[in-house]
Amino acid sequence: MAPRPRLDLRISPKTVQQQAVEKLRGAILAGHFKPGDRLVEGDLCAMLGVSRPSVREALRSLEAERLIAVAPNRGFFVPTMSWEEIEEIYRVRALLEGEAAALFTVRAKRPELQAMRAALDDFRAAVAADDMMEQLASTGRFYEPILAGCGNRIIQEILQGLMARITFLRSRSMSRKGRARLSLREMTRIFDAVRGSDPEAARTAAREHVEQACAAAEIVYAEKE
Repeated sequence: MAPRPRLDLRISPKTVQQQAVEKLRGAILAGHFKPGDRLVEGDLCAMLGVSRPSVREALRSLEAERLIAVAPNRGFFVPTMSWEEIEEIYRVRALLEGEAAALFTVRAKRPELQAMRAALDDFRAAVAADDMMEQLASTGRFYEPILAGCGNRIIQEILQGLMARITFLRSRSMSRKGRARLSLREMTRIFDAVRGSDPEAARTAAREHVEQACAAAEIVYAEKE
């Protein structure tokens, strides 16, 4: 029998830059850095314990995600979104996530349903524990099978391009008291429709979930004005 070819299956550790991106992204989503705050490279080097080039590359990555912006004589900062821009994102989400849910429903397989169920259970536990970061993470895991399995690459690409800003807005809408528990009910309706092989019910549930999130975000936005 011929010897098996050598295959290196070792997992490479994350680079310093990747870790810096994740730490800064998490700090923005958690509200440590707020809209309007400047991100000073020297201060970030001290906070993260990494070199200036690593911080600069991490900032460029987050700029590409549209989580931060850069301006002459100001440097990097967390941008402030207008309500018009926020509402546009929610409208696009409602249309595309509704369509993605309907398309996915007729394609969903058992492993994908199991992944959605596990994410929903994780979200429920995170709501009970009032763990905002896990609420965001488990919501992302809930939607992953829908986007990956909807069969429409354009929908997937557009929503993935918006993902950082979607997550940022989720963190704001879920900060409203009671919103996370309502999100749990709405996501459960999406899951039940997908599991029940009802694409129109899935579309409606997905769109209503986004519309309710938009309404919560509008209240939070108005309170901060």
